[in-house]
Amino acid sequence: MSEPLITFDDLAIGYDGRAVLSGISLAIARSSFTAILGANGSGKSTLLKTLLGLQPPVAGRIHFASPPVFGYVPQTVELDSLFPLTGFDVALMGTFGRVGPGRFPPHDERQLVHDCLRATAADGFAQKKFSRLSGGQKQRVLIARALATRPDVLVLDEPTAGVDAAATHALLEFISQIHAERKLTILLVTHDLPLVRKHAQQIIWLHQGQILHGTVAELFTPERMAEIFEMGVG
Repeated sequence: MSEPLITFDDLAIGYDGRAVLSGISLAIARSSFTAILGANGSGKSTLLKTLLGLQPPVAGRIHFASPPVFGYVPQTVELDSLFPLTGFDVALMGTFGRVGPGRFPPHDERQLVHDCLRATAADGFAQKKFSRLSGGQKQRVLIARALATRPDVLVLDEPTAGVDAAATHALLEFISQIHAERKLTILLVTHDLPLVRKHAQQIIWLHQGQILHGTVAELFTPERMAEIFEMGVG
């Protein structure tokens, strides 16, 4: 495993100064694939939002070996159906951080978006209205948008929620492919243990203030899994 890219140093996360999880001290290696597991309400999304700077930590700090560019794929995106945004328009939003507000993206940025849509197999429906796409198609567009940021770290918050089994399998295969090809650092929130076993390298498991961190090989042994489920981790 390569050098740490992200280090949580006695981090506490929560809202309005009240911690949901505290004492988080661990490192995420550069170019690693880390799955974040835990029951609903265990703090997974809060951890991601704190990492992304969308909310401040309650205590402790997050240290970056070098300032990373994040590509973020949320669980869902609510876009007003009155606005006729196509899949391409949504993916193009990934370039706005470089292009700047109110500016028309130049040709090279638009070409990058076409390339990202092709990479996610979303180019065939990119000109359709985003609100009319299926769940799996929307997720592919959102991953293309995240890739258009030219990220160092790809953060995915339950990207397969509400997506059928075939689409879930295809999305995870694609995420693993771009992880291998682009050497991206991947952080994936999911509930799907078989997919974690197949694709992830590291695991962060959260439950009622308890944090487990280790490799898939370490945490997915029969003995350790029995211990984890006795804790009630979901």
